[in-house]
Amino acid sequence: MNTQSPNPAPNPVLPATAASSGAGKPAFTVKDFVIKFGLLIILAVMVIVFWRLEPAFANARNLFSILQAVSVTALLALGVTVTLAIAGFDLSIGSTAAMSLMASSYVMVILNQGTVLAVLVCLALGAFIGFLNGVLIVKGRIPDLLATLGMMFLLLGLQLIPTGGRSIAKGMTLSDGSAATGSFTDAFLALGRYRLFDLIPLPVIIMLVAAVILWVFMERSRHGRVLYAIGGNEKATRLAGAPVERYKIAAYMISGLFASVGGILLAARVGRGDVTSGSSLLLDSVAAALIGYAVLGAKKPNVFGTAIGALFVGTLLNGLTMLNAPYYAQDFVKGLVLVFALLFTFGFASSQRR
Repeated sequence: MNTQSPNPAPNPVLPATAASSGAGKPAFTVKDFVIKFGLLIILAVMVIVFWRLEPAFANARNLFSILQAVSVTALLALGVTVTLAIAGFDLSIGSTAAMSLMASSYVMVILNQGTVLAVLVCLALGAFIGFLNGVLIVKGRIPDLLATLGMMFLLLGLQLIPTGGRSIAKGMTLSDGSAATGSFTDAFLALGRYRLFDLIPLPVIIMLVAAVILWVFMERSRHGRVLYAIGGNEKATRLAGAPVERYKIAAYMISGLFASVGGILLAARVGRGDVTSGSSLLLDSVAAALIGYAVLGAKKPNVFGTAIGALFVGTLLNGLTMLNAPYYAQDFVKGLVLVFALLFTFGFASSQRR
């Protein structure tokens, strides 16, 4: 007697096998491509438009000038990226860079000291400012935005006190009526002005080396993974045994160090302690770090995305300048393009999840 059913039940193993083989995995769509590469596409389109409207934009020397201008912004933005990784934020980076600029100028022009001491003083100052930020946040329980905002105003005022609010330049008249006898050394000025092969600015090389080191630290080291873990779930990371407080203080110290390096390069480029030189560094750096979230659909602070974000901001500003855009319109255009770029990426991503 044949007991086999004419319509056997489907094998329950088959659907699982098909799923495990990737048969049910959604295909990579055009929307996925836009989300992942949208910002890079906008950057490429922007470069082409500027090049077509002003052919000199694509000149090799101008392109390296963009990178030179970007180098300082990128260094500050990289520091911000580390604090964003722990779900923090450093509003004092611009004033830290400005303080570094003024400190290096003070050491060489007024105290008549050399390059090495000026650089060491600035690096120590940047690390100390970051340490203070970290202690205020971790030990003082002050929210990061408020702590670094207070530090920003403190530094903006402190850097003006030694010179009575004046810029520092060779031969300037001091408060006691005497003239400053020091000057910027050639070695220090080379940090901001030297070009390798008479083309590649030294600040660009310094920025690239710093970015690669930070990328390895954040993406390939245990310490970088701990920083990201703190930002993802601080309580769980603490329960896992990580010294969360020390890592948070270290993150702000790294931010201060990167800001101080940016201030050194800026001082070496302008050749004077200009009290207004660091005024726009904060907004451009923060913009670069936040744009990094949209690069390759990362949705998190990351070193590569921050570097691309800094290049995006620098390219936009350089192109507007070459097109003789009015200075009062540049911030508006920059904000409009940045908002559009972020909305273009994050908006698509949000609509896809619905």
